[in-house]
Amino acid sequence: MARPMKEIPPDERPRERLLRHGARVLSDSEVLAVLLRTGRSGESVLDVSQRLLKEGWQGLLRKNADEMMRIPGMGTAKAAVLLAALEIGHRIRRQGVVEISGPDDAVALFSDMRDLEQEEFRALFLNTKGHVLGVETVFRGGLDGVDAAPREIFRQAIARSAASVIVAHNHPSGDPTPSTADRKLTARLQEAGEVLGIPVLDHVIIGRARHISFSYGELAETN
Repeated sequence: MARPMKEIPPDERPRERLLRHGARVLSDSEVLAVLLRTGRSGESVLDVSQRLLKEGWQGLLRKNADEMMRIPGMGTAKAAVLLAALEIGHRIRRQGVVEISGPDDAVALFSDMRDLEQEEFRALFLNTKGHVLGVETVFRGGLDGVDAAPREIFRQAIARSAASVIVAHNHPSGDPTPSTADRKLTARLQEAGEVLGIPVLDHVIIGRARHISFSYGELAETN
């Protein structure tokens, strides 16, 4: 158990240390404690933070609002603050790559997908210079029988005046090896892109520790 906050000298508490020395000096649980502000009966905010981080930040990323609010010590306000903070981090990562030159650049924008428990399919829209116009989650669930995927992807591409598209989906099993459904959908998307003049540059499958690129035909580490 962490020390009760009242036993920690004021100038050694996480918020004060952050303001004096910067956020980088704080541990993960201390950073989280600054966001949560208060603990609960029998637990300091540091205790709550350490318990929340037993599965790491990725464990928190996998939780939706209902799951977050059911955690002892959380509630509507704390869950909203934490979910918003996690989303800010995700959006910053997306903006960190502004030009796509290969599958590793695309994977940087899809890195959170490796820990999702449900399959998601996303589209990355690019302009003529390869700069990112946006990333959208097109659908969630298995790829089998998803007839609306090409239509929705290219509807959004046209709305954004995109010059090309990169698509990606995750395999919750952790193994990025393409399935028959993956290959069929890739072919359909490429054919539709040729007809519309908006080429699908790549389809990337995100695994737990690796990803595979249809265009580059190689497995790589997902960092």
